[in-house]
Amino acid sequence: MPVLNAEIAAMFDQTAELLEIDGANPFRVRAYRRAARVIDALPQSVESMLAAGKDLSELPGIGKDLAGKIAEIVRTAKFPLLESLKRKLPGDLVEIAGIPGLGPKRVKLLFTRARVRTLEDLRRAARSGRLRRLEGFGPKVEQNILAALAKRVGTEKRTKLSVAEGEADAFVRYLQAGSPRWRVVAAGSFRRRRETVGDLDFLVTASNARAVADRFVGYENVAEVRTHGPERATVILRSGLQADLRVVHDASYGAALLYFTGSKPHNIALRGVANEHDWKLNEYGLFAGNRRIAGATEEDVYRKLGLDFVPPELREDRGEIDRARARRLPRLITLADIRGDLHTHTKWTDGNATVAEMAGAAKARGYEYLAVTDHSRKVTVAHGLDPRQLSRQLDEIDRVNDKLDHFVVLKGIELDILPDGRLDLPDMILSRLDIVVAAVHSGFDLPREKQTARVIRAMDSRRVSIIAHPTGRLIGERDPYEIDIERIIEAARERGCHLELNAQPDRLDLNEVHARAAKEAGVKLAISSDAHSTATLDWVRFGIDQARRGWIEPDDVINTRPLAALRKSLKR
Repeated sequence: MPVLNAEIAAMFDQTAELLEIDGANPFRVRAYRRAARVIDALPQSVESMLAAGKDLSELPGIGKDLAGKIAEIVRTAKFPLLESLKRKLPGDLVEIAGIPGLGPKRVKLLFTRARVRTLEDLRRAARSGRLRRLEGFGPKVEQNILAALAKRVGTEKRTKLSVAEGEADAFVRYLQAGSPRWRVVAAGSFRRRRETVGDLDFLVTASNARAVADRFVGYENVAEVRTHGPERATVILRSGLQADLRVVHDASYGAALLYFTGSKPHNIALRGVANEHDWKLNEYGLFAGNRRIAGATEEDVYRKLGLDFVPPELREDRGEIDRARARRLPRLITLADIRGDLHTHTKWTDGNATVAEMAGAAKARGYEYLAVTDHSRKVTVAHGLDPRQLSRQLDEIDRVNDKLDHFVVLKGIELDILPDGRLDLPDMILSRLDIVVAAVHSGFDLPREKQTARVIRAMDSRRVSIIAHPTGRLIGERDPYEIDIERIIEAARERGCHLELNAQPDRLDLNEVHARAAKEAGVKLAISSDAHSTATLDWVRFGIDQARRGWIEPDDVINTRPLAALRKSLKR
C-alpha cells in the first residue's frame, strides 16, 4: 500500500504536537517538526527514494533514527510512537492544538488542569467560564475559542492544494497504468488550482468503462467504496479525501472536461451563451437539436460558442466570458516567465542549506538571480540575524558571487515589522542590502486600524522593497490578521512598494482576489517561494497557480524581469 509523503509529514507533525503536550524534550519536538517540513517538501516520494536505495539519513534534519522510522512507516503504513502517544493522550488534542490562540503549551494546561479531552469538552469549558481560571487564559481567549469552534461546525473539510496534488498525481499514474489507451485527467477545483480542494474528480476516456471503474475502486489507497457503477464510482481515500470517477467516450471528452472542471457559475454562464444560439450544452457535448456540433475538445466548444479558450484557473464567472468574447483575455503568467526568487532562507537562520547550495539549486533551475532573505533578530525562534551576523552573511554572499558565472545572489533580509511599525534593524545595515522583504511575525491580534497603520509605516521607509505575506494567514490553521488590504494596496501604489504573493503552500498570500486588486491598482507583485531548502524552491509553481487565478500577467511581476531591470524596480 503506497504511503504518501504528506501522510508521513502529517504523522510527524502530530507526533510533535503530542510530544510537546506530554512535556517531551524540546529538541525532540523540533526534530519531528523539522523532519515533517523536509519530507513534505521533497520533490519525489520517500517510497521511490527507498526503492532506489537512497539513504534518507543524508537528508537535512533526518538522522539514522528518523530514517529508520520513516522506512518503517513506508513498510507498514503505521507509526508506533504516534499510536502510543494517542493512547496516552486520548481525544482531540491535536485538533485542539490547531485552534488559533492555543497551541501545545495551553493544550497541556487544558488536558491536565481542566480535564479537556475532546472538542466538545473544550466547548463546554469555554461556555461555563472555567477556562479563565487557568494561567494564560481569560475572557478574550474563551471568546476566541468559542468563535473558532463555531466556525468548524458545518464547514466543508478541504485539503490544501499541495497535499491534494500528491493524492491526485499518484491516483492518475495508477489509472493510466491500466491501459495506454485510457486518457486520464484530474478535473474539478484541483484543475482550476484552487488553494484548497473539497474532493478529487477524475475523468477517463475508455471504450470499456466497467474496466476503468473496477480498477478505480481497486486502488490500494481506497479506504471505503461508496458507489461502484459501470461508468461512475465514488471512493474515500485513506487520507479522508473523496474521489469521484466519470468515464466518457472520446466524442464527449471536451464537453465532459469542461463540465467536471467547473466552476458551476462558469458552466452556467457558458450554457447561457449556448442558449443565445438555441443550442444546448451539457457534459456530453454542444448540441443543435439532436446533432452534436462540438464536444471532443474544450477548444472546440469555446470556438463554436464564439469565445477564446478560457484557462481553467479563470473559470469562476468573474468576467472571463465577456473578455473571451472580446478576445481580451490576459496572457497569464507561467513558471517559465520567472527569472529568480526573491524570498529564501539558509542555514544562517532556519533554512536547511547554505548560501552556495541555494544559489546552485536556483541556477540549476535556470534562474538568473536569487535573493537570500534570512530572518532579522526579532524572530528568535528562527535564530534571526542581528546587524553583526548579517554583516558576516553579506561577506559570505560576496565570496559565493565571486565563484558564480552568469548568476547573482542578491543580499537581502526578511525584516520584522515591529508592532508600532518600526523596522527590526537599523538603516545603516539595511543600506548595504539589495532587497528588504518586510513582514509581520507577531502581534497578530492588533486591531484593524493599528495593524494597517503598522504596515503602512513600514512602507514609509525607502529601504523596504516588498511586503511579505501581507495578510499573515496560514490556510486552515490561522485566519488573516485584521488588516485593511485595500488601504495597504493603495499605500503600496503611492510609495512604489511591491507586495508579495508568497508561494508557500500553507500561505498562498496574497490570495487570488487581492492579487487581482493589486494588479488593477498598478501595484507590482513578487512571486517568491519562501524556500527553506533547495527542494522548496519548487514552491514557486503554487504561487504561479494562485497568480493565474488572479489574472496576473508577466509584466505584473517584478521577478520576471532581467537583473538590471529588477534592481531598478527595487530602488525606492
